[in-house]
Amino acid sequence: MADTADTANVIVRPPIAWALAVLAGLALNYLMPLPFLPAKLPAGWLGATVFALALALVAWAISTMTRAGSNVPTNLPTTTIVDAGPYRFTRNPIYLGMVLGLIGLAIAFNSLWLLMTLVPFVLVIRYGVITREEAYLERKFGDVYRRYCARVRRWL
Repeated sequence: MADTADTANVIVRPPIAWALAVLAGLALNYLMPLPFLPAKLPAGWLGATVFALALALVAWAISTMTRAGSNVPTNLPTTTIVDAGPYRFTRNPIYLGMVLGLIGLAIAFNSLWLLMTLVPFVLVIRYGVITREEAYLERKFGDVYRRYCARVRRWL
């Protein structure tokens, strides 16, 4: 069991929040389809491409963090500030990948419902996860983390 004194104590594990957003969007789409793209657009291919790029970003971020020797799950302690790989461009590449993945699915399924689940998902991630992670990292790493924040944006 993780020591919650040395974690961000986020309100929900991000993969669970993402899965709930996807399931809610798909369920609503099943009950009442709400397309938002023109019928002639190759939505399946376009959405699959966006989803694949999102998956690649998440994989790159996870492998970078793992190689740096830090933990990826939010319920485990962070051991170092990672500023290599995608972390040079965004402080939250995994969450950015999750957002892009949800957009890719919305395009692939041509579902406005899936697109609308972005709003609660992003709000939960921003205020229930990232805010807590940032406070935790600042407490734990101090000036090292503050300098990183000054160099790298939260999202893009």
